[in-house]
Amino acid sequence: MDKKDITYIIAGFCIILVIAFVIKPIATGQPVNIGVSFATPTPTVTVTPLIVYATFTSIITPTTTPPTPVPTWNQKAQTVDFVNPDTYHISTNQSIPQGTRIDATQPDTNRTVYATISGKYSGTTQIINIPFPYWELTYTVDPMIGPMSGPAVQKKEITPTLGEGGSHSGIYGSYASVSPAFSIQVMDATDPNRIVRSISPPGGIDKDLWAGVKATQPAVTQTTKKYGEIAPTPTTTVTDPRPWTEKFYEGQRGYYFIINSQYLNSYKIEIRIPTRYVGKY
Repeated sequence: MDKKDITYIIAGFCIILVIAFVIKPIATGQPVNIGVSFATPTPTVTVTPLIVYATFTSIITPTTTPPTPVPTWNQKAQTVDFVNPDTYHISTNQSIPQGTRIDATQPDTNRTVYATISGKYSGTTQIINIPFPYWELTYTVDPMIGPMSGPAVQKKEITPTLGEGGSHSGIYGSYASVSPAFSIQVMDATDPNRIVRSISPPGGIDKDLWAGVKATQPAVTQTTKKYGEIAPTPTTTVTDPRPWTEKFYEGQRGYYFIINSQYLNSYKIEIRIPTRYVGKY
């Protein structure tokens, strides 16, 4: 055999090996086996760490502070001493700031009549709107005296006994068969069940007393040593209290008045407001 034939034989043998070990495994899905072992690479898996944030709640136990005891006064006057002005960061060359200047102008205390009610007999008024935060109600009465109200004066003699035979005759007192009376009920028009105030003349109605009454001065009577002399009764003088004034620290609503009048010649009621309110409400 010549060289050419040997070359063909070797080439054919190589083709058979390629078919057996390369083409056939590829066609059948088997790994190529060429007689040399190769390490199968391990796939790399990237793992992302899961970060979990834990929330911690701190429990703070409050510290119970005992209440500060309220200082009590020992009912003794304290002595306040002087200290160095530097304690309060006050320079000795610095003038002490003055207090708030008080305006010398006095407030207007005048009153202006807002409404009037006058009459003689009992009755109920219409609603009066009072838009002011403060108002005053003044009233005066003229009581009946003389025959229509019974005996004006009724005298009664009193003879007190001083225990050992001595006696003294005195007087007396003023008694009327009927008594004048007057009252006012101030009603809230927005709430008829609310009586704002019930008003009547303090001390009652006694025109003679208002004019000034002098008590009778009994004569001095000598009695036993136990009692000595009877001193004269001092003079009593009473001034006329009319008109009376009631102050109301409320308003800005409607009111009506229920008036009860007995044995009066007349009465007069005035609702007054501070003059400085005029033009502001």
